[in-house]
Amino acid sequence: MPDNPRPAGDRPEGERIAKLLARAGVASRREVERMIADRRVAIDGLILETPATILKDLRGVTVDGKPVAAPEPTRLFAFHKPTGLITAESDPKGRPTIYNALRNALPRKTPRLMPVGRLDLNTEGLLLLTNDGELKRQMELPSSGIPRTYRARTFGDVTQEMLEELIDGITIDGVHYGSIDANLERRTGRNQWIELTITEGKNREVRKVLEHLGLQVSRLIRTAYGPFELEDLPRGAAREIRSHELGRFRSQIKRSGSQ
Repeated sequence: MPDNPRPAGDRPEGERIAKLLARAGVASRREVERMIADRRVAIDGLILETPATILKDLRGVTVDGKPVAAPEPTRLFAFHKPTGLITAESDPKGRPTIYNALRNALPRKTPRLMPVGRLDLNTEGLLLLTNDGELKRQMELPSSGIPRTYRARTFGDVTQEMLEELIDGITIDGVHYGSIDANLERRTGRNQWIELTITEGKNREVRKVLEHLGLQVSRLIRTAYGPFELEDLPRGAAREIRSHELGRFRSQIKRSGSQ
């Protein structure tokens, strides 16, 4: 039973079980580590004690007593999230989640999907979902520098010069937000649409920055995540990213990660 892994130099070939389970679509790597801490993962019937366990494959591994299926090919879906949905599998307050809408939006026999990042209750637009927990983690890491683009309808007084200052980043209530590329699109009186591109994706980042500038945000739409765009995808609908687009994107992530 590999509960006490040997030093790195003596380890057998393989990968950490948390990484293997994430790739198999069980959950994200962080969620798998919590599952292991909760004693929900076993190997050949013996409860696993550490996520640092090295394995070549998932043979004999169970989660909640159920065998783990072999990893399926990585898949990525684009979903046009409407407002009023929680980006979670369930909500203690009983509010509808993205999975309520996805039941009708996805093809039959679609594997279990995990959202890449989150969109809050009142934010709409592009939400990516994957069955590969490792890809999810790579795309969410701020260090990956993957750009996310939003369009915000706001009310208040702002100038292009004020927005251009965000390119150097901004600190709000002790939290620093990195470089933001922001541009006025069009204005009618004190109402305007602003396009913003961020790379960190901190919690409610776009709303907090715009509110710090004295603006009221009445609508927020994510239009792109990396090379993937919302385009004309209807609200509440989903489409699968083509395998060659996904392959090209993954190779770009690997190249940027090795630099």
